[in-house]
Amino acid sequence: MSSMPKEIEIVSIGNELLIGKTLNTNAQWLAKRATSLGLPVRRVTVIGDDVEEIAKTIQEAVHRNPAFIITTGGLGPTFDDKALEGIAQALHSKLTINEEALRMVEEKYVKYAEERGQAKIELTPPRIKMAKLPAEAKPLPNPVGTAPGVAVKEDDVTVFALPGVPSEMKSIFDTSLLPVLKAAAGDQTFFETSLYVTGIMESEMAPTIDKVMHDNPHTYVKSHPIGAEKKPSLELHISTTTEDIEVAKRRVGKTLIQLEELIREKGGKTQISKKERLSTQLE
Repeated sequence: MSSMPKEIEIVSIGNELLIGKTLNTNAQWLAKRATSLGLPVRRVTVIGDDVEEIAKTIQEAVHRNPAFIITTGGLGPTFDDKALEGIAQALHSKLTINEEALRMVEEKYVKYAEERGQAKIELTPPRIKMAKLPAEAKPLPNPVGTAPGVAVKEDDVTVFALPGVPSEMKSIFDTSLLPVLKAAAGDQTFFETSLYVTGIMESEMAPTIDKVMHDNPHTYVKSHPIGAEKKPSLELHISTTTEDIEVAKRRVGKTLIQLEELIREKGGKTQISKKERLSTQLE
């Protein structure tokens, strides 16, 4: 019998996200990566650089008991980088200098100094700040930047804190988080494809989608309008997650057949996407 998949919550931290200055590509990238592993993302939250708000958000997420909470942003040396302070407060912990993290930070600045031909490097308070982690937290190497990522466990929930710089976030994810998430996903497989529909408005398709999802409880069908009301065109995205690849294909195939039959009855036309996506932990 298959077990329930481990769930993930994503928390994006940064005033720049709330005022619309920066597009939240980190959350989209993380959600896609997690989903491709067969790990459902249950919530994405965007908050500002405020310690109390960060602490409250992490506490609420922990109480929902996902397997993983992944935060992005707020790990740098400046005054508004407050992610770790908020996480520590949420977990009733204190920030202390982590010697391993301090070594990581120092090695990066030594490297930067050497590249610039400088003989001396000083660990200033802003630089040391990046090595202050919640007690019991573990620093995660940052292959392309300075601030280490952070992993800390609270009961059955693991909180990962990643930098907001996309290249750093992705690099730490691939080197440190990916092996952990793959192990948690086990043999879970995410399978998806799309069916393109013309000649039927989304409002007309709604009852059909409801029926198909009722008849196929293990598949999810989401409609995405890609045309105007006068010339309706839809993408129906069909997906499922299971531990058996062949079961996944049969589920989606059965759903596609039923959708196509019902759409033809309504006078619509369909075209199956040439790209089927099968995502497993081997990615």
